[in-house]
Amino acid sequence: MSLLSLAIWTPIFFGVVLLALGRDEQARAVRWLALIGAVVSFLVTLPLYTRFELGTAAMQFVENAPWIARFNVNYHLGVDGISLWFVLLTAFINIIVVIASWESITRRVNQYMGAFMILSGLMIGVFAALDGLLFFVFFEATLIPMYLIIGIWGGPNKIYAAFKFFLYTLLGSLLMLLALVFLYVKSGGSFDLATWHKLPLSIPVQTLLFFAFFAAFAVKVPMWPVHTWLPDVHVEAPTGGSAVLAAIMLKLGAYGFLRFSLPITPDAAHEWAWLMIALSLTAVIYVGLVAMVQQDMKKLVAYSSVAHMGFVTLGFFIFNPLGVAGGVVQMIAHGFVSAAMFLCIGVLYDRVHSREIASYGGVINTMPKFAAFALFFAMANCGLPGTAGFVGEWMVILGGVQFNFWIGLAAATALIFGAAYTLWMFKRVYLGPVANDDVKGLSDINAREFLMLTLLAAAVLYMGVYPKPFTDVMDASVLDLLKHVAVSKLN
Repeated sequence: MSLLSLAIWTPIFFGVVLLALGRDEQARAVRWLALIGAVVSFLVTLPLYTRFELGTAAMQFVENAPWIARFNVNYHLGVDGISLWFVLLTAFINIIVVIASWESITRRVNQYMGAFMILSGLMIGVFAALDGLLFFVFFEATLIPMYLIIGIWGGPNKIYAAFKFFLYTLLGSLLMLLALVFLYVKSGGSFDLATWHKLPLSIPVQTLLFFAFFAAFAVKVPMWPVHTWLPDVHVEAPTGGSAVLAAIMLKLGAYGFLRFSLPITPDAAHEWAWLMIALSLTAVIYVGLVAMVQQDMKKLVAYSSVAHMGFVTLGFFIFNPLGVAGGVVQMIAHGFVSAAMFLCIGVLYDRVHSREIASYGGVINTMPKFAAFALFFAMANCGLPGTAGFVGEWMVILGGVQFNFWIGLAAATALIFGAAYTLWMFKRVYLGPVANDDVKGLSDINAREFLMLTLLAAAVLYMGVYPKPFTDVMDASVLDLLKHVAVSKLN
């Protein structure tokens, strides 16, 4: 096995072993095995970064072996500067989720931990797949463990939320499957993405393919107006499920735009860029306003995720290096910050069993250490300079101004709205006098929670202060993608 196969199958192997353990009487051993599996799975991804060659857009760590020979389907893997960081981010977040779920999950612990381990491997497979059908298999397979995580360990309306999540994403994916079959036939029987990138396709064909891919990826991001499943799912999902959903699963859709929509249908992408920009700005502005009036902390952060992901798609479709690189950086930063926001809500929920903002007030008086972390992550969610939340948004705003001043100005309003709803929530939950007996009886974070939040805070701070390692890796791949997209296939 080479490095990418190890990155994919190591967590899946540990997940299968966890599923085989069985009883809740073994919960302590299950938790430790899950943590060991998550750490090992992260460690096997580190050589991908240390051995990654900068300055080239070529795929690295490539594996290519026949899978379904009759239909020319290959087990074809590889990463470039765009996908590398998402492999590492997925493995890192998996460790955080295992630590976060240490005490809160008390039933079917092996199945819960096993589902997350398997989900981690499948998501890494999405980012590494260079074969169209292999990508689709990994892309769809991620639905199964997340569906179970929501449906078994979720809140009172978990079945409704799980079905809504599954049906929304599955419907869009069926259209993508039709597009993949068409490209397979058009290319003379190949599922190779590099082959598809070179196909000469007419504008009408590109348009149909563009919207077929849009149906799958826009729902996954999710873009406005197909975002309505996300708040319901976040509210019902367990804390770990919300963290992984926001930090990684939303990125699968945005990554799909970079791997399929832009390089395969460049002319259609340029022709319909106005629509993508309009939908992105609607998400940034309108959904930001919607977040302000939420009374449930999870719903507020869920709408915040939609607004922040609007920056990502906006950056992709202004077709300049700052915009696209800023969109990728924003995806990574949002992975850290959104996971931290949901895990902070989980810390409070584990103690008070309420997500309503009105149930809190004056938490800083009883949980000062935790409030310090919560304030730091709130600042990152606002896009404060020096935090990861600032870097990607600032790059996209600069790219937007280069593209069109008014688009850049409209995007910049998100910094105002983000500060408004995030600080308004922080004020009502954490500041002021102790509001009730529940808050009065709170105990500050323990060593496990301190470790979990420290790891995320270190990542958010490092990326905010020194983003160069992140941008250096992706620069060559971003420029190569833009060069490809700039050349019409009809010339």
